[in-house]
Amino acid sequence: MSFAAGFEHFLQTDEPLAPHTWMRLGGPAQYFAEPTSVEELEALIARAREESLPTRLLGGGSNLLVRDEGVSGIVIRLTAPAFTEIRVEGNSVIAGSGAKLAHVVSTAAREGLAGLEQLVGIPGTVGGALHGNAGTQGGDIGQFTKEAQVLTRAGKILTREKDDMHFAHHHSSLDELAILGATFELEEEDPQVVARRMQTLWIVKRSQQPGGPEGVGCIFQDPRGGSAAELIDQAGLKGTRSGEVEVSSKNANFFIIHPGASSVDVLRLMDSVRSQVNERLGVELNPAIDVW
Repeated sequence: MSFAAGFEHFLQTDEPLAPHTWMRLGGPAQYFAEPTSVEELEALIARAREESLPTRLLGGGSNLLVRDEGVSGIVIRLTAPAFTEIRVEGNSVIAGSGAKLAHVVSTAAREGLAGLEQLVGIPGTVGGALHGNAGTQGGDIGQFTKEAQVLTRAGKILTREKDDMHFAHHHSSLDELAILGATFELEEEDPQVVARRMQTLWIVKRSQQPGGPEGVGCIFQDPRGGSAAELIDQAGLKGTRSGEVEVSSKNANFFIIHPGASSVDVLRLMDSVRSQVNERLGVELNPAIDVW
């Protein structure tokens, strides 16, 4: 029996991954799956475990660089309605891991639930945001997370309560195979007040970022008490290029991806920026993107 047997309706082979990422770079996945239910996801994970195939979860692709040669094993994307539902119960927002974070933020604001508006403008999905504890100087997603449902590498579905989860700077303890969904506990407030605050935060955020689709942000994590963009600027690296990728002249923590760019260009520019910031300023920058 082939690996794909029985999964043909949601599994593809040699699927290009570049269109599924913000950078639009990288090679194909050996297998690419978009299961339509939790049961299909569990069955797929079980077979992958039997055949010792590596398994990766792909969210919105906003913080991901795929190498030019592509990815072996299975890449799973939770885009079906079973994984993207958003609903409000009292002062809580319950969202599937495949739901877009922007939709969750706007839903909370519309319902007069405050807290998540601080995350406006952060791209990606709920699952990705939880895994990396997405946040801003005003707060992070972890502080509002009441519980999360996860699928372990052993194939078990568990609920992690607030006391079982730990969130830190750009990090969370939710490192299971898959995050299936979460409940966010928020504060009730006038919807118009929340909406105005969200709009103000959005305007400020957009003013600090390059415009256009080529800008890819948050290449490096902000060190505690500092700004990666300011450090890169202080090192005199705005406009630095590697092949068809360059450091943005507007915000140095953004790389501009020009036509003809490759993943190798991005990796080489990242290495160059990290080494020069370390050499000139004595600060070690950590990547904010995953590299597959």
